[in-house]
This record gives sequence, structure tokens and C-alpha cells, in this order.
Amino acid sequence: MIREFFNQYGPMLWEGTLDTLYMTLVSTFFGYVLGLPIGIILTVTDQDGIHPNKVVYRVLDIIVNLLRSVPFLILLILVIPLTKAIVGKSYGSSATIVPLVIAAAPFIGRMVESSLKEVDRGVIEAAQSMGAGTFTIIFKVLLAEARTSLLVGVTIVTGTILGYSAMAGTVGGGGLGDIAIRFGYYRYQTDIMIVTIVILVALVQVLQAIGMYISQKLDHRKA
Repeated sequence: MIREFFNQYGPMLWEGTLDTLYMTLVSTFFGYVLGLPIGIILTVTDQDGIHPNKVVYRVLDIIVNLLRSVPFLILLILVIPLTKAIVGKSYGSSATIVPLVIAAAPFIGRMVESSLKEVDRGVIEAAQSMGAGTFTIIFKVLLAEARTSLLVGVTIVTGTILGYSAMAGTVGGGGLGDIAIRFGYYRYQTDIMIVTIVILVALVQVLQAIGMYISQKLDHRKA
């Protein structure tokens, strides 16, 4: 019975797993392309930052809070025109990456800001006293000292985005979420629903284990 199940649905589930990984990893990458600078700017322009700027911080803070407040399914629908303009269609795994990146970027910005603010103020002041410039402090002090926390953040973000990608299945977003909705919900095939859930849980656990392993290996405090 199990063999028959995987003979019939195995290729579809494999393709869905690859689509889910594709959406998750690509969205995480581009999410950090946007979110990392956001987190750095928030940290630098904060009142306790190396270049306080109340206006810049406040404006960016409001934008981040607004985007984070919009539920992903609503955001998915709101950005359909933008998705069509970029990808050419509003459904499928590639199209889902657009709203995933928009949803992930402000979340990543907050994660990065939180990690960078954990850096000991004394280390920053020591760098400043030696004449280090803004970019030197950002790349060689803030990002370097916070690398373990940042990598843990990547692990958390990846798991969150994977969950969002599954939600996108409700509107034809592709991947395992789409399979679960089409077969498990609309066709009442509970076995497929259970298998997709097991695969999603396994993916989260594997990605988390990899992320934690890398962060522990790069933790200079354990050296």
C-alpha cells in the first residue's frame, strides 16, 4: 500500500519538495539582500547608534512595522500586480518569491537590528577611538561580532519563510502547500495531507540543524 502510494504520488511530492526549497532559499537570499541593509541602517541611525538620525530611523521604523503588520495571505493578494509585472504571472513557485521577499525583508531587518544591538558598546567605542570609519565599524565590528546571532537569525527566518511558502498554496503558489490544498483539502485525501506535513516538518528540522551547526562552528566565544 505504501509502495503504491509513493509510486503514484512520489514524483509529485518530490517536485513539490524541490519547489518549496527553491522558494524558501531564493526568498531568504533576496530577503537578506533587502533586509540586511535595513537592519544596519536602523542600528546605525538609532539614538544609541554610531550616527543617530531621528528622521531616518523613524521613517524606516514605521515602514518596517507597517509591512510586518500585514498578514502574509493578504500581502500575497495585494502585490499581485507587482508580481505579474516582475514575473509575468501571479501563480507558481517563482511568482510566490515576490511576496515572500516583501514579507521577509522587514522581518529580517528587525532580526538584524536585534543582533547588531547585542554587540558590546565598548568594542564599538574602542574601534572609534582608533579612528575606524563608519563602514569599517559596520563590517569589521558590528557584523563580525554579531555573526553567530545573525546566523541563528538566518535559521529562524528560513523556517518562517518555509511556513509562508506553504500558506501560498491556498492561491496556487506551488510547492508542498499547493499539493496539500489541492489533494488534502479539496479532494479529502488525508494521506497526502499528512505526508506533506511530515515533509514540511522534516525540512524545517534539517534546515534548523544545519543553521545551528554552522553558527556554533563560527561562534568565536567558544574558541
